[in-house]
Amino acid sequence: MNNILVLQSDFGLVDGAVSAMIGVALEESPTLKIHHLTHDITPYNIFEGSYRLFQTVNYWPAGTTFVSVVDPGVGSKRKSVVAKTKKGQYIVTPDNGTLSFIKKHVGIEAIREISEVENRRKDTEHSYTFHGRDVYAYTGAKLASGHISFEEVGPELKVEDIVEIQVVETTLAENYVSGAIDILDVRFGSLWTSITREEFCTLEPEFGDRFEVTIYNNDMLVYQNQVTYGKSFADVRIGQPILYINSLYRVGLAINQGSFAKAYNVGVGAQWHIEIKRIEN
Repeated sequence: MNNILVLQSDFGLVDGAVSAMIGVALEESPTLKIHHLTHDITPYNIFEGSYRLFQTVNYWPAGTTFVSVVDPGVGSKRKSVVAKTKKGQYIVTPDNGTLSFIKKHVGIEAIREISEVENRRKDTEHSYTFHGRDVYAYTGAKLASGHISFEEVGPELKVEDIVEIQVVETTLAENYVSGAIDILDVRFGSLWTSITREEFCTLEPEFGDRFEVTIYNNDMLVYQNQVTYGKSFADVRIGQPILYINSLYRVGLAINQGSFAKAYNVGVGAQWHIEIKRIEN
């Protein structure tokens, strides 16, 4: 453990929920170094919480403890767990699909169910709706500070048994690839797809090539146009679309100095399909 605690939630910052979590953590160990991944996850959106962990975890040192609370099933029979990644970080979270992207793209070495007998704040057993404060922040602080070991979290579970959310697999063909629009680069409105750089490279793209890009919401056509593939946004004129490889080595679709998502009213999730087709000369 390295005394670093990173918090993520869908709580926002308009009330005292996040502050309460910080207070509980500091009460356990005043020397903790507490950081924030984000508290602006769309409410109840487990997929988004899972993706933001994947976007971030690899860049933190081994021993870092993450607390991720996107928990629409709070108080139900869903398990509370701590996962140890193959790179040595710890993630404290509900077992509700939040670990899906970590399992697939980072790797989980082991997982333990939080024993609420040992690892729940005292005198909170009659509160059922704020496990982020009473179980997750509390356990995360104990773990990050070294007050408990990973083994003391609770009984070990099988990694293969964790709950996983739906992930769209990429389709590869001779002249096109297709996948899903997983998430947005929120502030700038760029689309981040599920198509990896390696998968896109089966089309043998060269910078400056143009591809036919088609986007569907379920079966409804939302966008179809020819788009240039470039290194970065400045490879096209302001206001023009561009295909590029984003910071996670996935295919992105953007408008130079504009929001693609707003311009074409594009959303995210498994129902949003994107096809990228090579234009034959």
